[in-house]
Amino acid sequence: MPYVNIRITREGATPEQKAKLIEGATRLLVDVLGKNPATTVVVIDEVETDNWGVGGETVTVRRKRGQ
Repeated sequence: MPYVNIRITREGATPEQKAKLIEGATRLLVDVLGKNPATTVVVIDEVETDNWGVGGETVTVRRKRGQ
């Protein structure tokens, strides 16, 4: 049973976008590895930008600076 964990920052991904991520990740495992989509699990974790760091600073700070 494949398990895929997608982590994104919580910045307004719509339910439709999340559904496309789940469908796309599932389809990739089917196409590349021949996995059964009925047993493929995809989880999307949304992380607050204050809890996600890049280059020694939070994404919140980077977004405010425009990076």
